[in-house]
Amino acid sequence: MILKIYLFRHGQTFFNRDHRFTGFKDSKLTPLGVRQARKIANKLRFKKIDVAFYTHLSRSKDTLKEVLRYHKGVQKIKDDRMIERSYGSFEGLYHKTIIKKYGKNLFDRWHRSYNFPPPKGESIRQVEKRVISFIRSLIKMMREENINVAISAHGNSMRPFRRYFEKLTIKQMMNLENPWDEYFEYTVTF
Repeated sequence: MILKIYLFRHGQTFFNRDHRFTGFKDSKLTPLGVRQARKIANKLRFKKIDVAFYTHLSRSKDTLKEVLRYHKGVQKIKDDRMIERSYGSFEGLYHKTIIKKYGKNLFDRWHRSYNFPPPKGESIRQVEKRVISFIRSLIKMMREENINVAISAHGNSMRPFRRYFEKLTIKQMMNLENPWDEYFEYTVTF
């Protein structure tokens, strides 16, 4: 049995555009973000999708909504184990504000370090732990139900997905830039 996972990031949000820490804040898609979601939808138009996963944040739901315009009868499941990384005290703040207050080196550690969470936020290691839990449940579900899935994820939750399926090192994962208008296809064989 050969099954597929179609993983994609939500389109650009207003916070993304303005270089603000988003995390669990609910920033809407920009007009460009909607166009990016439609671009993913067109690329996935002829793929078979049985079940689609999203988080409670509107950027994940709205991107998935565009993708599913071409797919009728798809079961939709909300699962926040793959939600964006929490930036804690920094959520809603501009990157430049944090750089000005704490310096570029500390900003980079909080922003791109595997083990170093921002104040009251999550490290990528913590995000990876919950994403791996999701992946294990997902693979079990795919095997039991014989389904192909679409996943409307977030930039930082995609890192552990890609590390898992692409066999990346931590360093390679941390250097990833996940596009807003592309998808990643993974084959799961049982």
